[in-house]
This record gives sequence, C-alpha cells and structure tokens, in this order.
Amino acid sequence: MSVLSRPEFHDEAKAFEHVEAILWPNGPVCPKCGSVDKHYKLKGIRTKPSKKNPNGVERHGLYKCSACRAQFTVRMGSIFEESHLPLTKWLQAIHLMCASKKGVSAHQMHRILECTYEAAWFLCHRIRLAMASGDLSPLGGNGKTVEVDETYSGRLKGTPVRRGGGAHKNTVVTLVERGGRARSFHVDTARIGTIMPIVRANIAKESALMTDESGIYRRVGQEFASHDFVTHSKDEYVRGTIHTNTVEGFYSIFKRGMKGVYQHYAEHHLHRYLAEFDFRYSNRIALGVDDGTRAFIALKGAAGKRLTYYRPA
Repeated sequence: MSVLSRPEFHDEAKAFEHVEAILWPNGPVCPKCGSVDKHYKLKGIRTKPSKKNPNGVERHGLYKCSACRAQFTVRMGSIFEESHLPLTKWLQAIHLMCASKKGVSAHQMHRILECTYEAAWFLCHRIRLAMASGDLSPLGGNGKTVEVDETYSGRLKGTPVRRGGGAHKNTVVTLVERGGRARSFHVDTARIGTIMPIVRANIAKESALMTDESGIYRRVGQEFASHDFVTHSKDEYVRGTIHTNTVEGFYSIFKRGMKGVYQHYAEHHLHRYLAEFDFRYSNRIALGVDDGTRAFIALKGAAGKRLTYYRPA
C-alpha cells in the first residue's frame, strides 16, 4: 500500500467526503445565501449524456438550498470551481505538490494525471493560490532572529543580458525566521526604497536582524533589537551565530526547483511560485508537519479563492 492508495484519491464520492470534512467542518454552507441548515442532499443526479459518457456522469456531493433554491457542491467558491477534472485528481495533485520538496512541473503533472498540459498548468497555479497563506503577522519576536537577503531569478522579458549583475533578472527578497517561517517578495529592484518597507512591515521590532554587508539594511537595521551582518565580499560567511546561511539554504531549494523542475516562467506568475516554496518551507518536517498534514493545510487554503486565467502565458 502507498499513500496514493487512499480511497479519496480513487473514489469520487470519498473525495467529496474528504474535502467536505475539511472545508465544511460544521456542515454544508450555501455559497449563494450563506445558509448552514436549510439544505438537503440530491442523490442520483447525473450530467447530460455525451459521446464520451452516453449515460452521463453522477454528480457527487450535490446539495440544494431550501432558502434560495440554489444547487451547490463543495467545489463552489474554491479553487475547484468550474474545473472539469475529477476531485480525485485534484487531491492527487495537491499531495504531489506538497510532498515534492522542489515542486512538480505541469508537464510531469499532465503525464501523471493523464490530462492536458493546459489543465495541469492551470491546476498547479490554483494549488499555489491555495498555498498562499496571506498571513500578515510579523516574523520573529523577542529573542528570535530573522535573516533577510535578496537573490535574482529567471530573466526579465526584453532586457538585454549583461555580464555581471542581475539587472536582466527578477529580484526576490526573502525573510526567514530561524526555526520558523519564510516570506518572499518579488520586487522591481533591490533598493532601499523597495526593501525597507517590506522589512519594517514583516519583522517584529524585538527581533535580531541578520543580513549581509549590503548598505540597504544599515538604516532600517537600527530599528530592531540588534543588527549584525557578515561581509561576503571578504569571504566571511559565519561569525559565531552571525550568518545568513538559513536564508541561503532557502534560496538553494528555490533555485534548484525553478531551474531544475520549472525551468521557465513568466514574471507575472513569480509571486505564485514564491508562495509555493514559502508554503513548503514554513510547513516542513522540522516543524512537525509531514506530507499529509501539509496537504491538509493546503486544502484548507482552497476555500474562498478563485483563479481565472484566459489562457496559459
């Protein structure tokens, strides 16, 4: 038996029961009027006949609201809405993305799930949306250390490549709490005016700030309990507990995933990839979160989120 042998990965009725238990812990909720007790389950309802399914397909998890007379399922108002893929394949995809440290490409997903590449691409981006926590609570705190660094990834469309520097690449700023969460941002440039507001808004003032020797952090570093840095230009990487190796370790996973797995991406989708890597790092086994729990957390984040793209870009 493997993890993917569980009933919800192969039985559509069990898949609906699994998702309903997570998204509707207190019972079904009508997405149209918000009713929680005026509804009943519809059984034996099938879709219209088609060439592929002459007898139609049974509609699992279908309810009807007695208050507004609307029909609904747990898919509505979530990342699953208006998707033609079975819920079983959605759950398989969520588990695969949560269990793969460096991600799963859309091409690999379309081969595993036996769906089109376009469907797999859209599915993966919807799952990344569910992974985005939206948590605004500051990182760090009294006695805690937060490391901040920036890196460059991919390539800016229409920008010529020059030797040295990262002007032709996308700029990413990441904040990592030692022994805790990670939070990444796609910014236009690595300048004081763009990075200082991010540091101020996302790190508790009681924290110890760790950076490299970049002058970007000198002024804002004075606002925290302490600010120490290592001088990479002089080959200094560790001085006791002073280092940025934690955030560098995050970047090593991020870059291996983006180069080795995803390979190419559009700039306007980068924030979703960052949310994916932040999610897995912030819900890792070192914090007591295994693959199953990670998939459960991602599934809880599916509620109330819609993503509608006209076509892959």
